[in-house]
Amino acid sequence: MIQRPGRQSGLPKLFQAALDSLQHPDLRRKLLFTFGILIIFRLLAMIPLPGVNPDALRDVFEANAVLGMLDTFSGGAMERLGLVAMGVYPYITASIVMTLLVPIIPRLQMIAKEGEEGRNKINRYTHYLMVPLAMLQGYGQLMLINRTSGIEGDVIEHVGLTGSDLLPTAAMVLTLTAGTVLLVWLGELITERGIGNGISIIIFAGIVADMPDNIGRAHLTIGNDGVALLILLFIVIAFFIVFVMEAFRRIPVQYSRSTFRGGRVYRQSGGTHIPLRVNATGMIPLIFAMSVMVFPGTIASYFMNGPGADPNFANRIYDLFNSSGDWWWFYWGGYFLLVIGFTLFYATIMFQQQNLPEMLQKQGGFIPGIRPGKPTADYLNGVQSRLAWGGAIFLGLVAIMPLVAMALVGTSINTTQNLMIMSSAGILIAVGVVLDTMRQMEAQLLMRHYEGFIK
Repeated sequence: MIQRPGRQSGLPKLFQAALDSLQHPDLRRKLLFTFGILIIFRLLAMIPLPGVNPDALRDVFEANAVLGMLDTFSGGAMERLGLVAMGVYPYITASIVMTLLVPIIPRLQMIAKEGEEGRNKINRYTHYLMVPLAMLQGYGQLMLINRTSGIEGDVIEHVGLTGSDLLPTAAMVLTLTAGTVLLVWLGELITERGIGNGISIIIFAGIVADMPDNIGRAHLTIGNDGVALLILLFIVIAFFIVFVMEAFRRIPVQYSRSTFRGGRVYRQSGGTHIPLRVNATGMIPLIFAMSVMVFPGTIASYFMNGPGADPNFANRIYDLFNSSGDWWWFYWGGYFLLVIGFTLFYATIMFQQQNLPEMLQKQGGFIPGIRPGKPTADYLNGVQSRLAWGGAIFLGLVAIMPLVAMALVGTSINTTQNLMIMSSAGILIAVGVVLDTMRQMEAQLLMRHYEGFIK
């Protein structure tokens, strides 16, 4: 009989599983490799670009919530304008674009059906698309920071595409792009040689790295009671995120097979189920909706007049899409609706790509009480649609959690966003990464006959 160390110790199962993973040489090597890559990531985030005024840059980020949201995915590297200030966000954007293009472009559909080779081609196209997106985002962020400061060149020296500013700007944009490419490569090394999804873990490390600063800033501004309320809200949100992300609907399926023995036909049947998750899209709709809401304000910031001048049309567009401005209700309402829309759209695309009715028919499976063919497809589409609505409303509520925090703490939305221990999108990403990494750790432990984390 195989012994399970987790059952013999008085330690909680989670801590015992962690000790089991450290005792095995292979798992210990994977964990140390992952931690080593994360240390490199944090060191790169501390190296600033040349020509940056740190004090003025910090003031800009404290006054602008849009930049604060972009800073979420870089772990504070953007606030310091470090070498990896953009994080892996351009890669995420490229991945989303490719995911949306695959079901639309027939050529990409054919490539996606080629199995492992097709997935490698799609991944290579994603990397190619990431580079121009990173260059555009790098230049846009530099211009947005300077425009937001109100005085050209006050935060970053020599930003522009004319005259003597061209070469310094090109050098900074190429440096930021190289930093993103380097982070993506480090993330893929974690996926290959470490534990968990490397890209997600790098995002997770960047989000968690800001938590101590956020707690300290919140304590200085709103005191112990306010911090306690924010921590309580954080725990409640994390609990419901875990609850919804782990929730799924079991669709019972029966399989009927025929075998020939001794010249006779024997029919065998077996049952299983198809798990349809309530939130099958993860945090992608949140990120995509955030990108859409940030984009108009970013473009408008290139053309708006600075402080003291008469506001033009670009100033009004910037205020309209500013999450902490006078029209904050428009931004958060649009953000909520976009999250719901993108969740429904992306969930439908993912469900159609799985093609469950055809797969069941080919494998001789059927849903009890539902006829094969179109009735099965209609039934599954109906169940998926109801689940998608539940997941969409859930993600929409997660997206507007800063408004709930504003009501609890009793401050303005700008102050609340700056004091949130972790943004709503950050909480969703962090919880998802932790659950995924725990599943992989559990699989590794169960392969070696150890007790897992979750079971």
